[in-house]
Amino acid sequence: LSMGGTGKSPVVAEIARWLVARGERPAILSRGYGRADAEDGVVVVSDGTRVLASLDRAGDEPLMLARQVPGAIVCVSPDRYLAGTLAERRLGCTIHVLDDGFQHIDLHRTLDILVTTVGEIPQGRVIPAGRLREPADAASRAHVLVVSGATAGAATAEAWALGISLSCGATRTLGAPIAVDVRNDSTVRRGGSLDPPDPPDPPSGTIVAVAGIAHPEQFTASLTEAGWRVAASIAFPDHHRYSRADVDRIAVAVREAGAGSVFTTEKDAVRLEAFAPFPFPLYRVPLRLQFEPPETLFDSIRVVIESDGGRPTAEGGRPGAPA
Repeated sequence: LSMGGTGKSPVVAEIARWLVARGERPAILSRGYGRADAEDGVVVVSDGTRVLASLDRAGDEPLMLARQVPGAIVCVSPDRYLAGTLAERRLGCTIHVLDDGFQHIDLHRTLDILVTTVGEIPQGRVIPAGRLREPADAASRAHVLVVSGATAGAATAEAWALGISLSCGATRTLGAPIAVDVRNDSTVRRGGSLDPPDPPDPPSGTIVAVAGIAHPEQFTASLTEAGWRVAASIAFPDHHRYSRADVDRIAVAVREAGAGSVFTTEKDAVRLEAFAPFPFPLYRVPLRLQFEPPETLFDSIRVVIESDGGRPTAEGGRPGAPA
């Protein structure tokens, strides 16, 4: 319901991982916002075993999701019905997950999961005056509310205010930093599989935090809370297209701060790797979510899957197809 920064893609990744672990073959359907090469038709970013599209054709978030969730199909198209039909007929998809699909009302769905932060919707205003894409009462369309950075109690209060019966909180946990190495990360260039790279040597000393996301200050705060010594931070706009000048600017910050390495988000890493080798050690920091209580979200999905309406079908027209 809001412009970026509520944590939609991390929730999509966790749902897709859960589905893969259950033996499903999910297809993540994305419109591919910010692609440099916004071609017509459907771009298959991942067939579930290999990354097949470049950053320019995929967009940063679909490419990130393709790498984060081995076993998940990732397709990009402004026509997500077309993307879903291709995923079913050609790639064996068993269930669809739309990334940022709350306003995609011309596509039938069986479960609407709304992701927000505390107060974002009740206190928000519709664009251009604020960050809401629709008035706050549109939230009542959701079946489940996920509140980022909130406890279960705070999520319940937020859901009550919005007229949503089911809710859970979601807390962010940073994983161990992973060295950005194009030999391991850029599977498009080397035609490799989605197997994880070899564990890198752990970084040490102070760091420079770099983030081009909706709320870059949250990334820096999370690093500090995790015990990393952040000597400097550099923020860029969400979906920022990096240049060699940006890399040089980061290198200057590293030297001036006397830092040992640069930490960035996984979404930024896919946009930065074109400039490797880097004049500094670069690490991407995985983000995982923990839901409280977890059964609220996943039991809702399980019930949908086990119902007759929870399975996609390539037959019929748009109103009844991919769910």
